[in-house]
Amino acid sequence: MTKKDIIAEKNTGADDDGFTLVELLVVLAIIALIAAIAAPQVLRYLGSARVDAAKAQMRNLESALELLYVDAGRYPTTEEGLSALVERPAGFTSWNGPYMKQTAALRDPWGNPYQYKGPEGLSGYSLMSFGRDGKPGGDGQDADLSP
Repeated sequence: MTKKDIIAEKNTGADDDGFTLVELLVVLAIIALIAAIAAPQVLRYLGSARVDAAKAQMRNLESALELLYVDAGRYPTTEEGLSALVERPAGFTSWNGPYMKQTAALRDPWGNPYQYKGPEGLSGYSLMSFGRDGKPGGDGQDADLSP
């Protein structure tokens, strides 16, 4: 066998058997560690993004309510609710809507309906989201939100 044949045999990689089980387990452990560290941060970020989205959606609902007020001269009652932005309620004579394209826009990022209370006396309407849990009160993502 010549020197050239020996070098060619070494370069073919015929002796490489791939990764050992230990090497694969080390790589999997590193990936699991990175995921364990990153996952809570990602979940926290997604939660705060939903809060920001809910506030932005409520500002859009407020704008739609103002357009309805300009057209009809009044806000919807509590019974008429936010659906008055999508479909004409019986009590509105000069309704130029829809002011929102879909009824899906009447739900917060957690899928709960926005809470609307029509004006009573001299007070205006109130609009809010009960947050992730869909119940009054709470902390963090479960806290009540208003625009």
